[in-house]
Amino acid sequence: MKAIILLATLKRKGSSNTETLTEFLGTYLEKQNIDYEVVKLAEHHILPGTYTKMESKDDWPEIYQKILDAEILLFATPLWWNNHSSELQRCIERLDEVYDKILAGEDSPLDGKIGGVIITGDSDGVEHVTGNIANFFCSIGVTFAPYASLGVIWDGHAKGENKKKSQLLNYYKRNYAKDAKAMAESLFKAVK
Repeated sequence: MKAIILLATLKRKGSSNTETLTEFLGTYLEKQNIDYEVVKLAEHHILPGTYTKMESKDDWPEIYQKILDAEILLFATPLWWNNHSSELQRCIERLDEVYDKILAGEDSPLDGKIGGVIITGDSDGVEHVTGNIANFFCSIGVTFAPYASLGVIWDGHAKGENKKKSQLLNYYKRNYAKDAKAMAESLFKAVK
């Protein structure tokens, strides 16, 4: 069983809150025998647009193939102004071609895939972003699994806080272990 996680942190280098929460969830995915790959979007050249293939110097077709090869698709994003990151928005726009196929009467190439979301922030917005992503998944044929949202709102995520990775992991373990476990179990059951 394979999961692809599109990590939409804005940080190209170094670890971020969202990347650390993704790693935290990864330990629970492994316990369910879910192999996973994290694609850090900021490290890739993804052109703006609404088609899968555009120019030869674009990393999106390779990322899209990884989505096709996986049974589980997870979006991992920080909150910015009550929304998902610009890195994730670019991917959503590039997946618009899937919706075009559905509108043309074709089956979605993503039918049968299970989706979920990982979110970090320092104030409100998890429910809003989760709802938007669940709606988007529904529109392109991805099933949003029950309990498949791991959202952590904490003032320790605030811009400029610069918590150490160990501090983040300790906080997640103390407060979100049950949520991460439930998410991983739900994803496993949904694919079975």
